Amino acid sequence: MEYKSVKGYSGWGQFGVLMAFLCLGFILAGIAQLVIGLKMIPPGTSMMEMGDAMLKAMMDPKNIAMARLSQVLGTFLLLFVPVVLYSLIVNGRNKFWLGFNSYVNGIQILIGFFIIFAAGILASPLEDISKAIVVHFPSLDVMAKKLEAAYLEQVLALSNLKSWPEFLMAVVIMAFFPALFEEVFFRGGVQNLLVKWWKRPLLAIIVTSLLFSLIHMSIYLFLSRALLGFVLGLMFHKTKNIWVNVIAHFLNNAVAVAQLFYMSSRKEKIDLSKLELKIEWWFTLGALIATYFLFWLLTKYSIKNRQKVEAREQQLLAAEDPFRNFGNAENQ
Repeated sequence: MEYKSVKGYSGWGQFGVLMAFLCLGFILAGIAQLVIGLKMIPPGTSMMEMGDAMLKAMMDPKNIAMARLSQVLGTFLLLFVPVVLYSLIVNGRNKFWLGFNSYVNGIQILIGFFIIFAAGILASPLEDISKAIVVHFPSLDVMAKKLEAAYLEQVLALSNLKSWPEFLMAVVIMAFFPALFEEVFFRGGVQNLLVKWWKRPLLAIIVTSLLFSLIHMSIYLFLSRALLGFVLGLMFHKTKNIWVNVIAHFLNNAVAVAQLFYMSSRKEKIDLSKLELKIEWWFTLGALIATYFLFWLLTKYSIKNRQKVEAREQQLLAAEDPFRNFGNAENQ
């Protein structure tokens, strides 16, 4: 029987709705960032100079609050708003269909954090591998360096943390909100749809992880972020609870923000290379074994909660369409 959402939308129908709202999100995010950018540039700036003036203004320490607002508002409009509108259309008001439910425990969250930490170790060598491959394609290598330089410049501008209030604000804006918006869109929205539509969880997780990495606009870190996306996708598949992903992702981001704050407090030039893990191959092997063991633990401590989520899902489907199960039986 063809998969349909609780409101009767087919897989293709849901995909179309999500893409339509994603396009709307691109437009809204662009408008919002343009408005914020215009407020930061000097009056009378010509159209020809406007783009460079906005980029320069974003990097100016005096505009750091506006730059952070631009970042979080852009992500909110680009990812969070589209997936919420999509779910309202295809599933109704119940946020359960985006992975929000109360079937979660502290052990799942703790294991999730350690999984992300281990995944970071696993992903570390992939950047060097990517650079070794990309260097053989000169034009791609040039593009990769430009994207990396732009990303580092943006991070340096946003991580100018001089006080505890600024640090706490950065934890919310640079750590929590990105984790929330990205997890709800990619795992709660895209992966949820693909798993139920294709009925091939591994393929759905791989595709979602590639999209997750693609949106971060980095060539050197593409494989690293794809691996992180795969781990997050597998974590969501095991728990069926978006909060495990959001909190684990948030804690991982918060550690990076704390490191930036520490470097800023020392009043020395921030060197982002210090945030990169330099590890031996045998340590990576240990991280792989640890990740496998942690996923075994996560599965063990998620069984009961996962069963509750699946039972609740069937209840909601039956309440919306009492004859759904009868129709499935007839087609078996």
